[in-house]
Amino acid sequence: MKRLLVLLVAQLLLGGAGPTYAATVQPLPVGTRADYQLGGPRSVPDDVGIVVRDRRAPAAGRYDVCYVNGFQTQPDEQRFWKRHPRLVLRQGGRPVVDSAWGEQLLDLRTAAKRAALARIVAGWTRGFAARGYEAVELDNLDSFTRSRRLLTNRHAAAYARLLVRDAHRAGLAVAQKNRAGWDGRTVGFDFAVAEECGRYGECGAYAAVYGRRVVAVEYRAADLDRTCAHHADLAVVLRDVDVDVTPDGVRRWCPTSTGAS
Repeated sequence: MKRLLVLLVAQLLLGGAGPTYAATVQPLPVGTRADYQLGGPRSVPDDVGIVVRDRRAPAAGRYDVCYVNGFQTQPDEQRFWKRHPRLVLRQGGRPVVDSAWGEQLLDLRTAAKRAALARIVAGWTRGFAARGYEAVELDNLDSFTRSRRLLTNRHAAAYARLLVRDAHRAGLAVAQKNRAGWDGRTVGFDFAVAEECGRYGECGAYAAVYGRRVVAVEYRAADLDRTCAHHADLAVVLRDVDVDVTPDGVRRWCPTSTGAS
């Protein structure tokens, strides 16, 4: 009951600053730094209020976002997806693979397949909520761009709507991952996690949709400097240049505010 009252008060204070939430969904905080810990957990500085982790235990006392690959398979989960072969996108009988990561694309082409996939992901998100996460980041929203024209943006949006609905029912806020220029609020996304938006000049596009509720992850020092110069009101963090985001790898923030007020 105490947590529910805190959430309701927070929403009243935020007023019209963001979308309308169910009472159990906590919005991404603003005015704090973020850390991106996909390669493994590490200590969290006191001034970091948002932590993104890859299905690991949440960071106590922080706003915790759980990363999950919602649109492609994880390389270490091939045994699981072999039990669901009809849900993997195929061409000529062979899985369509994101060559950069060795991940198979999920088949979003029919309503039945989208519903079946959403049921699987919903089970994961309920587990994240039970472990204490406040939000989920659904990666590879743009998998249709790597699908050899088998998938479309409409397939992706229809599927995303299901995933967001189920995450909200579990009490989790949901991050739009990448795909700058598309308004994810149309399917219910609550905030954004943007990789290299400074490098590609996209941070403003995310801010136009989500205001300060953007976690910007850069992988090059020059891009961190550029993002900090123009978008220091966002939660900006520099992580490993090799994009592995290792537990003891590079970690820097803007020199002054990085989203802090």
